[in-house]
Amino acid sequence: MVAGGCMCGNVRYEAGGESAASILCHCTDCRKIGGSAYSTNGVYDADQFKIIKGTPKQHKKNADGGNEIISNFCGDCGSTMWREGATFPGKRIVKVGTLDDTSILDNLTINAELYADTRPKWVGAQQGADQKKSMS
Repeated sequence: MVAGGCMCGNVRYEAGGESAASILCHCTDCRKIGGSAYSTNGVYDADQFKIIKGTPKQHKKNADGGNEIISNFCGDCGSTMWREGATFPGKRIVKVGTLDDTSILDNLTINAELYADTRPKWVGAQQGADQKKSMS
């Protein structure tokens, strides 16, 4: 089980089980939502994911891949904690930086890079990770 939440602590969540995958995404949406060059994501089963404190706000839009994606964020501090949508049915795409256990980042093995063709030139490809041109 992993736990995490927003920067101010008003929204908290737990995810059971192991992450099914660790994914870097270089799409425009992930860059904008995180304010960074890419996003680092863990994929967890929706049926083992629960909100334990607060109520996140949601923002829905059609993502770069064309499918609707829902971002769940804190209405007070603005931290995006997870995303969900048709591209990953039955899953929650957790922003790994919102997890409490920071050692998870140190021990992460990236399984795939999405939108690898748009990766910033100064960011190297992750060795052994699938290099995908889109979300699929």
